[in-house]
Amino acid sequence: MRVVQLHLFSCVVLVCLTLFSFGATSAENEAKPLHYSHFSKLPAYWGPSLSPNGQRIAYVQNLTEPNEVSVLATFDLTTNKAHYLLQSDNEKVKINWFKWVSNDRLVISARYARKQYNARVYETRLLAMDYDAQGEDPFRILDFRKLKRRFPNARSAPQFQDTVVDWLPDDPKHILMAIDVENPGKPSVYKVNINNGDTEIVEKSKNEIRTWMTDQQNNVRLGVTRNYRGGDTEVLLRVDNDWETLFSYNAMSDKSIYPLGFALDPNILYYRGYKGDYKAIFKIDLTTKISTEVYADEGYDVSGGLIYSPTTRDVIGIRHDGRQYWDEGYKELQKGLDTALPNTHNTLTSFSRDGNTYLLYAESDTQPGNYFIGNRAKGSLGFLFQQYPQIQPALLSPHRLISYEARDGVEIEAYLTLPKGDGPFPTIIHPHGGPGARDFSGFDYWTAYFTNKGYAVLRPNFRGSEGYGYEFSQNQMKGWGLAMQDDITDAANWMVKQGYAEKDNMCIVGASYGGYAAMMATVKTPELFQCAVSFAGVSSLKTLVEQSRMFQNSEFVKNQIGDDDKDLLARSAISKVDIIKAPILLVHGEEDRIVHIDQSRDMAEALRKHNKDYKYVELEAGDHHLSIQRNRHAFFEEMDAFLSKHLN
Repeated sequence: MRVVQLHLFSCVVLVCLTLFSFGATSAENEAKPLHYSHFSKLPAYWGPSLSPNGQRIAYVQNLTEPNEVSVLATFDLTTNKAHYLLQSDNEKVKINWFKWVSNDRLVISARYARKQYNARVYETRLLAMDYDAQGEDPFRILDFRKLKRRFPNARSAPQFQDTVVDWLPDDPKHILMAIDVENPGKPSVYKVNINNGDTEIVEKSKNEIRTWMTDQQNNVRLGVTRNYRGGDTEVLLRVDNDWETLFSYNAMSDKSIYPLGFALDPNILYYRGYKGDYKAIFKIDLTTKISTEVYADEGYDVSGGLIYSPTTRDVIGIRHDGRQYWDEGYKELQKGLDTALPNTHNTLTSFSRDGNTYLLYAESDTQPGNYFIGNRAKGSLGFLFQQYPQIQPALLSPHRLISYEARDGVEIEAYLTLPKGDGPFPTIIHPHGGPGARDFSGFDYWTAYFTNKGYAVLRPNFRGSEGYGYEFSQNQMKGWGLAMQDDITDAANWMVKQGYAEKDNMCIVGASYGGYAAMMATVKTPELFQCAVSFAGVSSLKTLVEQSRMFQNSEFVKNQIGDDDKDLLARSAISKVDIIKAPILLVHGEEDRIVHIDQSRDMAEALRKHNKDYKYVELEAGDHHLSIQRNRHAFFEEMDAFLSKHLN
């Protein structure tokens, strides 16, 4: 089967291994504020990864000429030759991720848009290509017709065909995959040949297991079940030829316990559980069932995954606030890099199998992200490429972590970013999406655009945000529009009280849940903001719950959002349009599979009927993440004009 919309892209790119300076030039210091389009460009590069021997790099490059496309490419460090494998339009097809399975071959996940039972959804497919297969079609690893002949009970082609359970590093021809061809949502484990698609079953679907896990010896050892109706969840461990319950909890009402991976010792399992109110990392000896704490961060949840050594395959650290290593060799490497690059947050992202060659990502509030390649034996570090070469660091402003007291005395953390000059400033309150997410330090292209334009920005991690403990995050359960919204209001009032903002010169801008919060602000505090911008926001909680009925997790949605129609409408901006005073900009992608476009269409119609000041813009083929370059530019163009009109 040929892959639609993925073609050869012919171009020339130069990957320079040169020293890089983080210092600003005098020209940069004297530069004028940049045009919005500098910030709305997609990153020039993303996701670089080393081949096992460290001699090749794979990466995605976002191009604007002659067409706006994303290209998966490889670069050979020994020959200085680039190969251009796949092109994605980011509309019908998007490159999700890619991974080297050998020195010569890559496996690639591609995302496709489709309709299923009148619902707009995404499906994924797994492809394979040699690193130098320029001009060739990729091989589609799973062919449902072939699976049907091999397994007569196969009912339908899986929606997600890129769930890899084990990469089998000692067997570069095969991988283990979770595939739900017989029972939708309840996959079996198959051994799949990435060169010809041959499959054989390794572990049959059982016990409502949704997720499978292997140990470092590549044996299927663990499964996680979930009942989508009631939330009951079990972590099952293989014991001989049987399965026993290791942990159990209710995902709707209890604190979770989730396995992260096995140590090299197959009897040691790492998992994320709770230490009091906060998530921490533990390990359990499966022979004695004794657990010990491995890593915790006082006052914060630990949310990242495990880091494995490329040489020993044992656990050496955790992804949290960058990388936290307990292996002494990696600690020293990280320390040395931080000494060499003291002004950035430095993250090791990829290693050769011998651990000698590595890729480093360096970023700060004012440095939009740079990739380096290093060699531990030579002690060398060379520059690869920048994510946003058009943005001058000298124009950007650092973030400051602050806390403010909400009206009921709860302390809320937020990131404050001030433009150049003296305040008070025109101000943007910028609530994040999710709401089970949070804002961090580091480069943020929205915030960089706002401050470059002369606006102060406050990004509150309001109640319901992740990372601040179980009780704090639980505020999002049936809490949209309540204390979560009050925290955002209190953030705006704090800005005025501190003298950073003036009460008649603030706007609220958000995307997804942040878009919901922006619209709710116009009905809950109609006098507070001079304007509101919602990208892909939720205007009706009732509609959100109703649309979830087509999906397996509908009970989870009702548990989070609520199921009382009167209450849902009371917490929805669309039901109170008559009291809105602030002008509203609504923007939505027409192919959004996360928040249905009707959320903005219906809100726009309600605003029209009530003769309110608004503008509605639909982005052709747009998704929830502004993945298409022309759409990202179009949104920023609309937002730039809107904010210029309503903020002094």
